[in-house]
Amino acid sequence: MPERRVPVKLARLLLLLALPPVVMLAGCQSSAPAGPAPDGASALEGPPLTPVDVNPNESIREGLADGVPRLRPVVLGTLPHDRSSWTQGLEVSGQTLFEGTGLYGRSKLRELDPRTGRVLRDSPLAPELYGEGITVLGDQIWQLTWKNGVVLGWDRPGLRQTGRQPWSGEGWGLCHTSDGRVVASDGTDRLRLLAGSDLRPTGALAVRIGGRAVTALNELECVGDSVYANVFETDWLVRIDLASGNVTAVVDAAGLLPEAQRVDASVLNGIAALPGTDEFLLTGKLWPTIFRVRLASQ
Repeated sequence: MPERRVPVKLARLLLLLALPPVVMLAGCQSSAPAGPAPDGASALEGPPLTPVDVNPNESIREGLADGVPRLRPVVLGTLPHDRSSWTQGLEVSGQTLFEGTGLYGRSKLRELDPRTGRVLRDSPLAPELYGEGITVLGDQIWQLTWKNGVVLGWDRPGLRQTGRQPWSGEGWGLCHTSDGRVVASDGTDRLRLLAGSDLRPTGALAVRIGGRAVTALNELECVGDSVYANVFETDWLVRIDLASGNVTAVVDAAGLLPEAQRVDASVLNGIAALPGTDEFLLTGKLWPTIFRVRLASQ
């Protein structure tokens, strides 16, 4: 499946927006230190990482050729989506849709109405922070940052930050299981396994499709014993067995966003399960639409 790239004109604008303020002013590269690894970080040492330049498209196509099931999203309805949202995390909790957005100076945590897409509340991150994936555990919301070396804790009732914790390496996607464990991605082929109460590392999982590494794992959604992961800069999502790390199905979302709506839109990134159903919400960075879908065999 061909990758969906950002249009050149938009890419130049987004490059400026993605730079921290000190970079735009001084013209030199700068990033926040990663900070110390939390207690138990040694659990993240294995399995070994696959080089990030391994093309996930090739692994997925070969896996499909070997017989891994291919699914497609069947659109059941649509919601409007804020075209300025650089979507990094999407999750439904109760009757509320939560969205975490990114880019320096534009990152937010938002509450939306899952029936209409209307923004109910939002809280901005500090301008030096680049927001990433989110997950909601009761009254606690966790939000990753990309390269800032911290994860943010939020109070759900007040939608206000309650603290920061150190985070080792990059932060990409988050979700949590029914028993309260948290799963995180960092853009590699590895998922981090964490305690939901304090994000203490408990292990890691190498993701494979037919024995081949699947890199660029991005936004996550935990459903039962599986986790769905967007694959960065592609129209693929993969369904991963949390016990083994094996990909058990591939979702082909090519063509989900109509060509007429692709002007200035970026990549697919955002999946949220609708509780009590077999339906999902799918969207992307700067997409004008959230799609309510059911996944069917192709």
